[in-house]
Amino acid sequence: MLKNWKIILVIGAVISVIVLGFISVTLADKKPTVVVVLKEGESEYWKIMKAGIEKGFKDFDIDGKVIFPSESTTQEQADLLKKTYKEKPDVIIAAPISSYVGPTIETFTDIPILLVNNEIPMKNKTAYIGTNNLDLGKKAGAFLASQLQPGNKIAILGGDLSNSVFRERIEGAKISLQNAGIKIAYVKTGIPNDPKTIQSVITKLMRDQPDIKGVVTTHDRIALPVVKELEEQGLMIPVIGPDGLTEMLKLIADGTIPGTMAQNPYDMGYLSVETAMKVINGENVETFVDSGVDIIIKENAQDRLNFYKKILK
Repeated sequence: MLKNWKIILVIGAVISVIVLGFISVTLADKKPTVVVVLKEGESEYWKIMKAGIEKGFKDFDIDGKVIFPSESTTQEQADLLKKTYKEKPDVIIAAPISSYVGPTIETFTDIPILLVNNEIPMKNKTAYIGTNNLDLGKKAGAFLASQLQPGNKIAILGGDLSNSVFRERIEGAKISLQNAGIKIAYVKTGIPNDPKTIQSVITKLMRDQPDIKGVVTTHDRIALPVVKELEEQGLMIPVIGPDGLTEMLKLIADGTIPGTMAQNPYDMGYLSVETAMKVINGENVETFVDSGVDIIIKENAQDRLNFYKKILK
């Protein structure tokens, strides 16, 4: 009888070792999970960022995925975020459409939250990864001023100022332009990303104020139709749109415009995943991770075009 008990104890011990070993191996093999909820995913800018995110997933051996609302509405993004939260990933990275999704994200109190591209007021975010948009605006204004003479008049055209990104860019541009003695003769905001509307705005502007010598915009989706309309009018004046998308890069490479400021959406995506991995590992992270701003001119435009062509193919 005693012998049987010993056999049972030995067998139990062996089974325990096997089970514990299996659990240990399973836990060791389990990759950290990260879900990224973007504003959208079909335009070039977000495709470039997605490529950086996916490179980060690969480099840091993360089980990650990128999702985005099909209609790019605040409500749809909020619903996606709620669904993501129920999945309980190790970290959620969000690119908020607007501050209206903030209250939803603030209910996620037990999962680290990183914001990418667009910072909104939130108490529980771990970090913001993206552009210093005030600095970007200052550099855009300074670059435009370098193409002009003190006393020259310029126009500022912007998107919806409920977007803090646009507000900060305009504020920064005004600071640099005024410091350089450039006159800000016209400011119009709330302009939609509609080429016909934008072309109508610039046509009226140049008819009413033909002495405008330059234009700074909040983003390329305004800048590009402005450049096209000015070309059709036979006007060659500098236009700054601070995203650095391929169409703008081509215009710089062929000498149509002198240059621009460029965000780094690829780096932004990669850095957000790198920051998520640091959080997962229990490391301290900066509350603002700057993805940087590059000055793009004819001499380096083609290099960036080649890089984007490679990752967007």
